[in-house]
Amino acid sequence: MATTTAKATSKADRDSGARQDAPENPKTDPKDVSNQIKDPDQWTTGGEPMTGAQASYLKTLSEEAKEPKAFDPNLDKAEASKRIDDLRHKAGHA
Repeated sequence: MATTTAKATSKADRDSGARQDAPENPKTDPKDVSNQIKDPDQWTTGGEPMTGAQASYLKTLSEEAKEPKAFDPNLDKAEASKRIDDLRHKAGHA
């Protein structure tokens, strides 16, 4: 009967070698600031018309905050975002 003398390796030993060869995870790279929250004034698409989701949420919030004039269907994405943030606080959603 043959016996094996090979050293057993743990999962941690096997994984640590793989991690050393794997590229950095961009989601956890503290130097990568590209996915951080930016001021709407700095958005590259901020001048585009607001999205349907923004329009719907802004309409709901303006009604909840009792400020129907806060809704303007002609807002751009950046201005809609700012109004949504403001109305969220006023409507108690912050």
